[in-house]
Amino acid sequence: MGNRADDEGTDVTIYRRPLTDTVHADTPTGAPEPLLALLDNLGFERRTLPTPGPVYVWHEAPAHLDEDAKKQLATHAVPWLHKAGYVVHISDDVWHAAAYTDAATAVRDHRAPAPPSATAALPATGRPAGARSR
Repeated sequence: MGNRADDEGTDVTIYRRPLTDTVHADTPTGAPEPLLALLDNLGFERRTLPTPGPVYVWHEAPAHLDEDAKKQLATHAVPWLHKAGYVVHISDDVWHAAAYTDAATAVRDHRAPAPPSATAALPATGRPAGARSR
């Protein structure tokens, strides 16, 4: 069982899993903890699958996010990963140009890495904080 980062020779490969709305961030088998922790801090959720051999680790955009928010989260991570020295590939179907510009500006302004504000403000219900259900 491999993953796209192993196959493509990247540190992180971000893509939409075929036939689903799940956005994956794959790292190579045995990826260093600082890389995995950075993806955690950027808003991805870590998943693991223990096997008799290696333990497979990958990250996903939170399932409660809508499609646009998942794209923002995925693209927002790219400049932060580049700044940390990682090689990243992101597929065109999850690219969000405005999110990249916002994150690149934050990197340039020396802000701390964090999920994009649009995705960080959404609780697990998918409603913005303080919103009431009808």
